[in-house]
Amino acid sequence: MTHTDPNPSATAAGRFTFPGTDISVNRMGYGAMQLAGPGVFGPPKDEAVARDVLREAIALGIDHIDTSDFYGPYVTNRLIREALHPYPADLTLVTKVGAYRDDKGGWLHNITPDFLKRSVEENLENLKRDRMDVVNLRIAGPDEDVREAMIAMRDLQEEGLIAHIGMSTVTMDQLRAGQDIAPVVCVQNMYNLVHREDDAMIDALADEGIAYVPYFPLGGFSPIQSAGLNDVAADLGATPQQVALAWLLQRSPNMLLIPGTGSIGHLHDNVAAAALELTPEAKLKLDGLASA
Repeated sequence: MTHTDPNPSATAAGRFTFPGTDISVNRMGYGAMQLAGPGVFGPPKDEAVARDVLREAIALGIDHIDTSDFYGPYVTNRLIREALHPYPADLTLVTKVGAYRDDKGGWLHNITPDFLKRSVEENLENLKRDRMDVVNLRIAGPDEDVREAMIAMRDLQEEGLIAHIGMSTVTMDQLRAGQDIAPVVCVQNMYNLVHREDDAMIDALADEGIAYVPYFPLGGFSPIQSAGLNDVAADLGATPQQVALAWLLQRSPNMLLIPGTGSIGHLHDNVAAAALELTPEAKLKLDGLASA
């Protein structure tokens, strides 16, 4: 199946159940970050189109949307609420806390307990939810101590504001420190076809049944550019983006994808990648594309 498939469905890649939960999602999800304006700051050019993209994502079987109040800020959560509330019963909304934006669009870090609680409460208010399904704690760097922040996240879980906790931009040591305080159901780190520093972590999490959710699955602000990827895509009759997404889905069964787009056409292309089968020869070529 290629990007010409007239009936793409997010169900084609199968499902994943978060550990210790009753949350089961299709492995092809949607990331709302690109619904904000340029630089993930301010509103999009056409908010009606953004809402249409969200509704079409649901129509295609997507039941896992990743968002955050610092996308915009506050833009993507508002658009999600306007487009989808009241939410489908099977929709899992995942947000992220630990950062905020200044008035010029800069990204600032804060994981103090008071800030985390205020951030969760604002996400709930802006999404019109009583409890978040999953909240990812965003860490700023490999040397940051996560313990106080994870205790705050556990407190919010016990208070009933968070159902489950994830962690983002973390090392294995930080993950283990977090798990000593509270169960972690998913990790969201940067990973894609050419950025594979987390290979060992992905395999370890797969053994534990914990979801791995790669952000920038297509390279993010610097899209993946590779002659090798283009060659494989041409052989398969697919787009390079579809091949990169299919490779991720076939990398590990705990991999959940959240590619983002503000275009219904690109949304269809992304979802069609869930059914794209890579030949052994194609996979071998793609496996060799990692950065040195």
